[in-house]
Amino acid sequence: MKMFKCLSIVLTLFASTLIASDDLLEESFFEAKTTLGGYGELHFNQSSISNADSKKSLDFHRFVMFYSHAWTPEWSFKAELELEHNFVSDGEGELELEQAYINYQRSTQLGVQVGVVLPSVGLLNEYHEPPLFFSVERPDYAKYIVPTTWFGNGVSVYGRNQIIDYKITWMEGLDGTDISHKNGIRSARMKGYKSNADQLLLNARINYVGSPGVKFGVSWSGTKAMGDELKSDIPLNLIEFHGQINKANFISSFEYGQISYAETSLQKSEGYYVDVGYNLASFLGTPADLVPWFRLSDYNTATETLAGGDEEKEHHYTIWKIGLSYRPIPEIALKVDYGVKTNELSGVDETLFNLGAGYMF
Repeated sequence: MKMFKCLSIVLTLFASTLIASDDLLEESFFEAKTTLGGYGELHFNQSSISNADSKKSLDFHRFVMFYSHAWTPEWSFKAELELEHNFVSDGEGELELEQAYINYQRSTQLGVQVGVVLPSVGLLNEYHEPPLFFSVERPDYAKYIVPTTWFGNGVSVYGRNQIIDYKITWMEGLDGTDISHKNGIRSARMKGYKSNADQLLLNARINYVGSPGVKFGVSWSGTKAMGDELKSDIPLNLIEFHGQINKANFISSFEYGQISYAETSLQKSEGYYVDVGYNLASFLGTPADLVPWFRLSDYNTATETLAGGDEEKEHHYTIWKIGLSYRPIPEIALKVDYGVKTNELSGVDETLFNLGAGYMF
């Protein structure tokens, strides 16, 4: 018996040595590397109201560079630098460091980011490259309800398995003095600039990813938006639901979000959009994606206020759009869309026509 016990110990030690050797072998083949990426988009926008002259603009809306360096298989650095509207001068254009974090990925199930991070809110805040959504411009919902791109100084913990994808973020809070009936929380983002850490924001998201081509999830974000000597802190909660289906050439996305406020005249912001498209590639016998699509959207940055009445109708919009997205390769998108945006209070219809070209690499 002692012989078998000794043999068992020897085999165990030998197996442990082999495993350790495999780990060392994998480590020895790793080489530190630096990679570059990015995305950009050119837009032609035309809008008109009733018989008024239409407004036309041609804008290289975003030029973004990604930078990544991996020191080891576990430790890396990732950053994103964005220039909006070609230049920055006299309050026009923007230059922003939207991501810049040290990343430690212990395993698929557990990773940590520390630096300038993105909270996981909705479908587009983390992944907003032009070929990833149908329209020329991002949905209005992703501007006025979830203020994409939303970033700030903080730390995130993330991971996934075969069924669940999760992320939890602690980051700088919001400036309560800049929360408004017109823009909701959009102007309240501090964007990492000497941000006040007295009231941090907690964001938690969980997605179901157990079926190929299907994703459904929910996120919650909460904080007290900081005031000043004239305005007290504003407790707020943002809860949103989102989903995507990409199966059998059918492509659909939806997002619904609601922000509730306390101790302020603004009580609630709310909105949603639904996209439905169908990829004609297999029908046409082409490797390129050609997707006609339809969007229905509704949002109101002042859904509920203490005053009520017209104050709640003033910022309520409904939008419908139709469009066509052509992707000769997955990383390039050529787009066109047409739609109508209606304000509840005035009843005025704004006609929208957009052309766009976008890329990512």
